[in-house]
Amino acid sequence: MNANDKIPLVEVFFGTPWEAELVKGLLESAGIDAALKNYNLVNFAPSQGTTYGAGGGISVIVSAEDYDVASEIVATREQP
Repeated sequence: MNANDKIPLVEVFFGTPWEAELVKGLLESAGIDAALKNYNLVNFAPSQGTTYGAGGGISVIVSAEDYDVASEIVATREQP
């Protein structure tokens, strides 16, 4: 694989650590590879201004190819 073969990653969800873990699990159970971004910063360096209440939080990222399906899953989860 060379640099031109890379698939861009996009954020599909942003929230608290437990919400991000839940969303990641939902996506993975649907067969979509997902990862957490900023997880270590929020949990291990809260003084750096990355805590959820200070405007930070955890992002769930997926490949750009999976974005549409992942967005639908996240939107369905957020409906009452």
